[in-house]
Amino acid sequence: MALTTILNVEVTLSDVDRSVYETLELRLAQHPSETTKYLLSRLFAYCLSYEEGIAFSRGGLSDTDEAPVSVRDPTGLLLAWIDVGLPSAERLHKASKAARRVSLFSTAERSQLMREALQRPIHKVEAIEVFLLEASFIAALEAKLERRVALEIVRNEGQLYVTIGGNTLESALVRTSLVNS
Repeated sequence: MALTTILNVEVTLSDVDRSVYETLELRLAQHPSETTKYLLSRLFAYCLSYEEGIAFSRGGLSDTDEAPVSVRDPTGLLLAWIDVGLPSAERLHKASKAARRVSLFSTAERSQLMREALQRPIHKVEAIEVFLLEASFIAALEAKLERRVALEIVRNEGQLYVTIGGNTLESALVRTSLVNS
């Protein structure tokens, strides 16, 4: 039986684009079938969507009926479904019917996301926010990741800066859509 890896991540978040400044102490459970690339994408989805009521899914990757990251109001109403990776058109359709807001953080090429989105109609597809993370940026971070790590994450004018172990990595964070414009 494979063991789940636990990462303790201290994040100093300065999201200038959204005026969000927080210090976060996070414990991320990495499911045995989860790649580190997916784990890092989940971490960025959480941090760059941070607001009151945000949480990682309780069931982890094994619960396919739940978003990897979600935002709920104090009554439990699902406000935001924040997905990661390359979800199916069916999953995005379900998400956009379940939540007021849907976002997707992915290292996939936009063309690959568009192909999947065209597989079937998606409810309110034009409202889904897509954030593209550069695969090379995630790979560079992956090489420096440890079980206990401190990160400084800054988003400013669509650029993402991450300081880890005294090194700063930079990448564009492209905001796009699943609809051709």
